[in-house]
Amino acid sequence: MAASKPRRRTEAEIEGRRLAEMAIRKLGQNVRDARRRRQLTQTALAIRIGISRQRLGDIEAGQAWAVRSEVWFALAQALGIYLRFEFGRDPQQELRDAWHADIQELVLRTAKSGGWERGFEEKVGGWSADRSVDVRLINRATKRIVVNECWNTFGDLGEAARSSARKRRDVEQYAVAVAGDGNAFQVGLLWILKDTAANRAVVKRYPEIFESRFPGSSRGWLETLTKGGPMPQASGLVWCDRGATRLFARRR
Repeated sequence: MAASKPRRRTEAEIEGRRLAEMAIRKLGQNVRDARRRRQLTQTALAIRIGISRQRLGDIEAGQAWAVRSEVWFALAQALGIYLRFEFGRDPQQELRDAWHADIQELVLRTAKSGGWERGFEEKVGGWSADRSVDVRLINRATKRIVVNECWNTFGDLGEAARSSARKRRDVEQYAVAVAGDGNAFQVGLLWILKDTAANRAVVKRYPEIFESRFPGSSRGWLETLTKGGPMPQASGLVWCDRGATRLFARRR
């Protein structure tokens, strides 16, 4: 009877072995260094976690094959070090803020044709750590800055408006600083709303709120973004389609 051929290892197996060897060596070094910083002998630490001194020596030397996962966690507990054992982010998994990022990506892409200096989730001097502009646009030649706020949905319409107002005030302070002795930059605020039934219902339910808060020409704001045209004096609102492929004007 002919002997069966040994099974050829797959690429995943080969790569898995290589990565495992690297990880085990690194973990072993971490255990050794942490033990020494705590002035523990191998025997003392081994007793704490219920393994032999020789086994702990193998772990520290990076030879810890077939060590059960509870041994690693026991080492972490005995040394007072946090151990994380998890998969990284699945590249096939949708980003938590994907819809929001899609709108930001569209605004950045649209503003590129208008010659704007573009920024994503940027903070400007003096801001608190929890505030940033979704998309900030600057044209230094014409001294204009646009604060773009992108919305998938509203949890609190009033707070959303107050948050945007705070960000605009922060940017206005920044605009004075960067202008130096010259004229301050003009600062505008634009909301970009995702075209959903829920958002349409909110705008329809509170027409006077949106009219008073965003009286600026929606078409004018689109011209500003796409062509770098004159910026409306008042804050404005434009819509983004559901696929985040285009921006279009609000119809009153």
